[in-house]
Amino acid sequence: MTVRPLLSRFTRTYVPRSPAGRAFALVALLDSVGTGFYLAGSTLFFVRVIGLSDAQVGLGLAATGLTAFLATVPLGVLTDRWGARRMLMVYQLWRAVWFAVLAFVHGPIAFVLVSALLGLVERAVSPASQAVVSVAVPGKDRTRTMATMRSVRNIGFSLGAVLTTPLLATGSTAAYRTIVLADAASFVLAVVLLARLRVETAPPPVRRGGLSFLRGFGDRRYLALTAVSCVLAVHMSVLAVALPLWTVRETDAPDALVPVLVVLNTVLAVVFQVPLAKGAEREDGGSRAMRLAGLALIGSCAVFAAAAAPLGAVLACAVLLAATVLLTAGELWHSIGAWELSYKYAPEHRMAEYLSIFALGNSVQDVLGPPLITVVVLGWGGAGWAVLGALLLAAVLVLPLPVARLDHRLLTAKG
Repeated sequence: MTVRPLLSRFTRTYVPRSPAGRAFALVALLDSVGTGFYLAGSTLFFVRVIGLSDAQVGLGLAATGLTAFLATVPLGVLTDRWGARRMLMVYQLWRAVWFAVLAFVHGPIAFVLVSALLGLVERAVSPASQAVVSVAVPGKDRTRTMATMRSVRNIGFSLGAVLTTPLLATGSTAAYRTIVLADAASFVLAVVLLARLRVETAPPPVRRGGLSFLRGFGDRRYLALTAVSCVLAVHMSVLAVALPLWTVRETDAPDALVPVLVVLNTVLAVVFQVPLAKGAEREDGGSRAMRLAGLALIGSCAVFAAAAAPLGAVLACAVLLAATVLLTAGELWHSIGAWELSYKYAPEHRMAEYLSIFALGNSVQDVLGPPLITVVVLGWGGAGWAVLGALLLAAVLVLPLPVARLDHRLLTAKG
């Protein structure tokens, strides 16, 4: 096959069809390069430049998580009220300002305060981005655009981490501050690109009372869907906590396999996220993706448990590689299903509010997932993996109930 057909096939598969979709992919790349740049050196920056203890670092990160959780849905209401693109630009500028301030703070009090201020918009950016995509990108290309953004984010995180290496090697205060300021600059560049994006199909801003965000929590059908997605999102804690600790403590595989498994996860996510997103274009594409996610994750639980048997180093490595492939497949299908279903059932005039409520599922997983993994899976061994698999199976079996009720509401509204 010649170069031109290969390039054409690559473009059809990975590049969003709409100009807005391509612009969002570039925004995601800039954002993620800056974030990868920051994450690679942030912990050392906290300790060596700001002068924090381990406990103080944890307190600051907890402040970020708390304010993010509390502010997500109210900011979603503001996003609907004042316009998704405008508010997304405000959020990115807010991040740029406070990351620039963070580069020069010293001591725990200033760190916790700035961390809390950064946390205000931490979770609001994702649903706001989804809301802008919903009005700037044609319906059939929305999930594909989100998939492309996720793929380029994985590339950007890795690229940013690599670019940080020479600065970290110097170990100077100026180098660490440059890392943080580079992240701030990436948000400014993202705002410049967003300012040039034309969103002509956006619905008029919705103006409601100050406590109107509480109404969204009364939609039990959408909340049930969010809860199912929250359970399936446990793959994030499995990757971050269970995979490295289980590999090192319970299997015959060498410790050096852990970074290989993490790299495998990243590469598979970059390569297959967009092609798998094509399945979302089917009528029941979102529900099907969620079911496949649950089944793949259940399979990964079984294979991870099997890796604890006395297999020898080579066979243990092969089993863990298979478990990681299944885990990644579940991760990719869950992302696709979550995007498609959260879009499909969110009222157009309250899109950002509902997407923010859906995003809280990930926040809950961030809080409950790690202790679930450490206490149940790592504490109970094979029985713990069975419990996790049963929880995932329950989510798959429950999924049709909220989906059927939400579909009924859509049909009633159209009728």
